[in-house]
Amino acid sequence: MLARTTTVAFEGLEARPVEVQCAVSPGVPGFAIVGLPDKAVSEARDRIRTALSELSIALPSKKVTINLSPADLPKEGAHFDLPIALSLLAALEIVPPGAVAGAVSIGEMSLDGTLVPVAGALPAAMAAGAQGATLFCPEACGPEAAWVDATPVHAAPSLKALIDHLIGVAPLDPAVRGRVPDAAAPDCLRDVRGQERAKRALEIAAAGRHHLFLVGPPGAGKSMLAARLPGLLPPLTAMESLESSMIHSLAGTLEAGGILTRRPFQEPHHTASVPAIVGGGKRAGPGQISLAHNGVLFMDEFPEFPRAVLETLRQPIETGEVVIARASAHVRYPCRFLLVAAANPCRCGMLFDPNAACTRAPGCGEEYMSRVSGPLMDRFDLRLEVPAVEVADLALPPTGDNSATVAKRVAAARQIQADRYADSPRITVNADLSGDALTEAARPDAEGAELLTRAATRFGLTARGYHRVLKVARTIADLAGEPDIRRPHIAEALSYRLIAAKDI
Repeated sequence: MLARTTTVAFEGLEARPVEVQCAVSPGVPGFAIVGLPDKAVSEARDRIRTALSELSIALPSKKVTINLSPADLPKEGAHFDLPIALSLLAALEIVPPGAVAGAVSIGEMSLDGTLVPVAGALPAAMAAGAQGATLFCPEACGPEAAWVDATPVHAAPSLKALIDHLIGVAPLDPAVRGRVPDAAAPDCLRDVRGQERAKRALEIAAAGRHHLFLVGPPGAGKSMLAARLPGLLPPLTAMESLESSMIHSLAGTLEAGGILTRRPFQEPHHTASVPAIVGGGKRAGPGQISLAHNGVLFMDEFPEFPRAVLETLRQPIETGEVVIARASAHVRYPCRFLLVAAANPCRCGMLFDPNAACTRAPGCGEEYMSRVSGPLMDRFDLRLEVPAVEVADLALPPTGDNSATVAKRVAAARQIQADRYADSPRITVNADLSGDALTEAARPDAEGAELLTRAATRFGLTARGYHRVLKVARTIADLAGEPDIRRPHIAEALSYRLIAAKDI
C-alpha cells in the first residue's frame, strides 16, 4: 500500500505541496506529524533533523508540519525517514521538486545521514513498477529491488549521495541485481530406506499438490520423507519466485540481494503460536503458512500443536489465502502451500509395536489422534501409516527411484495439468479442482464410479472426502499418462483415504 507525504508546511509561510510516496504498509513519520504515527515514526523528526544538521542543512526556525495521507492508515516503523527527508529537501528547494515528485522511496536514516536497509524493498519496487515510478532506497536494498525490471532503482549509501544524484553532481548508477548463491543439491529420496508406499504417496502429493498426513512410530522416516518433497516439485516459475520472495521480503527473511529460486520449506515447531503460523502481530506480518506459499509446510508432531493453531489452518487450506484482520490493519496474504503433517500414533509412539507393553492401547491412540478434529483431518487428501523400518532393511542397498527420476514424472504430470487448465486462471493443479471443473476433469469410468460409490457408502466418506478421492485419482491417472480415470486409479486413491483418527 502506498502512503504519501502530500504537503510540507512551514509556520507563517505558504504551504508547498510535495508528493513523495513510500511503498510499504503501513506507516509514515514527520515533525509535527498528522496521521496516526507510532513511536518510531514520531522519532523520525529527531533522526532527520540531526542528519540534516550533519550535512549543514538548517531547517527554518519555524514549526514544520508534515501531512501524511491517508490519515486513517496507521503509521509504523522507521522506513518513512527517507520519503520525509526528500519532501523537506524538495520543499526547501535544495533538490528539484520535480526530481522527487511521484517517486517511491523507502529507507531508515541514521543520525549521520547514512541510509539503513529496511524490510520490504522488493514489494516496494513492485509497487513503483506498477506506477511507472522511480524507486529511491538504501544501497543495501538495491540488489533486492533491482530484480523488478519495471522501475528504475537508485540505491544510495547516504542522504548526501542521494542529494548529489538529484542535483546532478554525482549521478548514481542504476542498482544491479544481487547474486543468488548456488542452491545446495536437495536430499535424495533414495536415502530413505524402505517405505516404498510412502514414497509413492509423496510422488502423488507433489504431482497434484495434495496435502499429506503421515502416521508412524519414531524413527520411521516421516521427517526424512517430508524434507525430500521440495526436491520432487517443479522449479519455481518467474512469477512464483517473485510472489514468494515478496512475502519473505516483508518478513525480513529474504537473503540479502537475492530472491527465492527453490520452493520454500517451512517447518515450525509445535510450540508456535497462532500469529506465528497464520500471521499477525503488531504489524500484521506474514506467518509460516504465507512464508510456505508455493512450497511445503511441514508440521511435525501435528497433534502437539495447540488446538487453536490447528483449527486456523482449515480455511487457508481451502482458499489458498489468509486475511489478517486487526483493529489497526486488514491484510490479505497468499498461502497456497502443500501441507505435510506427521504424527506418532500415540503419545509414546509405540502403539503399533508388538514388542512394546503399552497398557493403555488402543485407547491412548484414539485419545492422542482426537486432538486433530474431524473437519481438519478430512482436508488431507492422502493419509497413510508409515511403519517402523526393520534393521535388516537398513543394511540393504538403496531401493526405488532417486529424486531426479521422480521429479521428471512429477513435472510431466504437472505439464498435463497445465495444459488441461490453461483456460482456467484459478486452477493450476488437480488440488484446485471444484464444482463443474472437478466434474469435467475427474469423471471416472463406470467401474471406477461404482467402486467409489460403494466405498463412500461403506466407510461414510463426506462430500469433501468423496471429491478429494476423485482429485487424487485424477493425479494418479496423470502420473500414468492416462486420460481417463479407471478403477485401479480410484482403488489406489481410496487406499490413501481410509485412515482416519478412529482407525489408528
